Amino acid sequence: MAYKIKLLVLGPVATNCYLLYNEDTKESLIVDPADRADVIEQFINDKQLHLKAILLTHGHFDHIGAASQLCETYNIKIYGHKSEEDVISNPQINLSSVMGRTQLSLHLDEKLEDKQNLNLIGLNIHVIHTPGHTAGGVCYYIASEGILFSGDTLFACSVGRTDFPGGSSSMLTAAIRDKLFVLPDDTKVFTGHGEQTSIKYEKMYNPFIN
Repeated sequence: MAYKIKLLVLGPVATNCYLLYNEDTKESLIVDPADRADVIEQFINDKQLHLKAILLTHGHFDHIGAASQLCETYNIKIYGHKSEEDVISNPQINLSSVMGRTQLSLHLDEKLEDKQNLNLIGLNIHVIHTPGHTAGGVCYYIASEGILFSGDTLFACSVGRTDFPGGSSSMLTAAIRDKLFVLPDDTKVFTGHGEQTSIKYEKMYNPFIN
């Protein structure tokens, strides 16, 4: 497989930040640049990658902390669901103001729709709107690679919190059941926190859905 995934666990709540890159072309994108832009840039420079885009699964502070600096350094765009604009722009809603950190206020360059297909770094990336953790939460499915970036929607044997602004337990579980559990069983799930899992495993063992 020409594509590789580098996991960086960054920030105050150990957020999973993923760099997806093509070893041949060196083109790359980043999913949820959580924090420590310097660490991310070091990996990009060491591998001589060409960063093309930032994909956000949602707009909470622990998933967007390095986005602004990366945009400035590499002149790239931020992609996220259209319903998440208020979250990433408002420090109260994205929780950066209540966590005692730098207040974060960003904007989306590309506002995504449910079921939209993105063509980036030679891949077809399918956008799946999965509200519940936040109103504009999304997962990114890449069928050709058999992978899903689930953000804080789906975890290994768990699901995202729904007690933040815009959260809904019923919407979250419905999105997982109706939109994620219909994906192929062998789909690898790269989560926003914690361990990697698979659709098959979660269908069998996730106590919040079953």
